[in-house]
Amino acid sequence: MNNQIRVPEIRCIDENGEQLGVIPTRQALIRAHEAGLDLVEIGATSKPPVCRIMDHGRFKYEQGKKKKEAKKKQIQTKLKEVKFHVNVGQHDYDTKLRHAHEFLEHGNRVKISLQFRGRENAHRELGFELMTRVIADCIEQGTVDQTPRLMGRNISMMLVPKKK
Repeated sequence: MNNQIRVPEIRCIDENGEQLGVIPTRQALIRAHEAGLDLVEIGATSKPPVCRIMDHGRFKYEQGKKKKEAKKKQIQTKLKEVKFHVNVGQHDYDTKLRHAHEFLEHGNRVKISLQFRGRENAHRELGFELMTRVIADCIEQGTVDQTPRLMGRNISMMLVPKKK
């Protein structure tokens, strides 16, 4: 930018986007200074390098605005977790399942985890039955991303929302 450009000749584009051709760097700097703008190198690898007369501060500001606008349009998915136990009551099961449905409808991923306590560890098949029941009840809102897996005293699986 400006005095940091060290090559003797450059291909210059003025503030209106018109080509000025190959001119000495000093002449392009004078022209940019008279217009109250900056001389910015945009194509350093070409022979001779391509430079443009522009307001660099404004250019950076507009780039930042475009980035923020693009970020607003991004959809961020969060990971929510619903925890169960093997001997969960029907009402508690329904409440937790309703929460899982809401999370999936809002576009969030849901981790369903089940923890065994004490002697429940001897009946792991009950845990897997509960997980298949949860999958069957959530099939309308989401799909299984990670199947139920046993890790120590926990079984966990991941549900993702269905595409709209």
